[in-house]
Order: sequence, then C-alpha cells, then structure tokens
Amino acid sequence: MAPPGAPPVPPAARPGAVPVRDPPPTSPPPEGPPRRGGGSFLLREMAARREEEAEGAVPTVTEIPAWASPLGAKDIVQYPDPRLRAPNAKVGVFDDRLRALAEEMLAVMYEDDGVGLAAPQLGINLRLMVFNEEGDPAQKDKERVLVNPRIVSRSKKTDRGEEGCLSFRDAGGLLLGDVDRARDIRVRAQDLEGRRFELSLAGWTARIFQHEFDHLQGTLLADRFVPESLAAQRGRLVAMEDAFAAAHPGTEIRRLQ
Repeated sequence: MAPPGAPPVPPAARPGAVPVRDPPPTSPPPEGPPRRGGGSFLLREMAARREEEAEGAVPTVTEIPAWASPLGAKDIVQYPDPRLRAPNAKVGVFDDRLRALAEEMLAVMYEDDGVGLAAPQLGINLRLMVFNEEGDPAQKDKERVLVNPRIVSRSKKTDRGEEGCLSFRDAGGLLLGDVDRARDIRVRAQDLEGRRFELSLAGWTARIFQHEFDHLQGTLLADRFVPESLAAQRGRLVAMEDAFAAAHPGTEIRRLQ
C-alpha cells in the first residue's frame, strides 16, 4: 500500500533493507482457554471457522518458490497484470527462504516509499504480507510480517479514506482514491516461525492491513474505490489496461466493467 496524500499517520519512508522482525509480544495468543465474552466471542469464532473452511480449497506450498533476488521496486507488478488476481497459496513451510523473502519484501516496500506490500505484488502468489504503519525503516518495532493471515472480526463502523497502491502507478504517478474500510478489525496469522497469534488493529493500521489482505484475496484497489473515485480514475485505469494488452498480446486480463 502507498500512503495517501494526507494519511492519519504521515509515513516517512526511506530506501534500504532492514532485518525482519516478528510481531511484537504485545498481542500474544491467549494462554489457557479463551474467555467467552458473550455473543461476541461466539460470533468471532464462527467467522473464523467459516474462513478456515473457505481456505480448505486453497493449496498449501511446502517449498517457497524461487525469485530473482535481490528484489527491487522495479519488480512490483502493475495493474492489470493477471498475477495480481491469481489464487495465493497458503504457506506450509517456515524456513530461511521464507524469512529472506519477507526481508526483501520489506526492503522493496521502503524503497518505493510504501507502508505495506503483499507477496503477489511481486509476482509471488503466497499468502504473505508485510507492513509498517509509519513507513520508516528506522522504526523496526512498527514492522509486521504476517503469514496466512485472516480477518476474524471487523467492526460495523467504517471510515472513508484516501488510498494509493504500489501496483497502481502510471506516468502520472500513483492513482489515489477514497475507499471505505472497517474501523476496527481482529486478525489471526502466523509469524515467520509458524507460531499463531492475534492482533487487534484500528484506524490507519487496520486500513493498511485490509488493503494488503485484499491483495491476498485477489481484490485490487480499483475494486474498492467508491464510485466517485472510480469515475475520476477510470480513464487512467483503462489506459493502463490498453498499454498492458498491447505489451502482452494474448494475455487475458480482467478489465473494468
């Protein structure tokens, strides 16, 4: 995800690779039996179970695919490349290759002044995302690496905010537009060692997660634009589609309706 023109928390990204950090210990998995806070716990568990069942059809990889290392901003896949909509496999192996990939993803994110990046944006169709809500490589405590993430619950309240995406850039720069997102979410994921954890995210951080999670679902920024923003960016989007089709004859792409 690219920071909007005036984000709630202004990012200050700088190029450079940084060591991968696991999610902070502030939100570890609960020890012992979970507390059942009435209907909210049951609803959350039911939603998680539904997502787990839906993921049953998603293949699991036991070997991280090779990539052309080192990755750079030039390797970010641009709309409407079909790799952005391809199914993303669950990660079933937690090894040095996975850690190296996550580290390179963070480096690419910082190089391109982003605050989040998903593996399919680099043409690697795995359920893996990274983000740093500040976009600052010096703030390592803000780094998040999430493997096989899922949304357990989300608030009914939503906020509208401007978003950009590192996979939506043309000669005029990033395409920006308003998107409605849940204000608060609860997510489950695994870290780079395969350990499961939960996080409660709100506001700007929740927006970043939802943007990157969309990539893992094959949902893109243009799909989320509110009607006014989609109308404003339609010309640029169609031009990107036409340019890709001309450069890749015979490749099937999904165009705007």
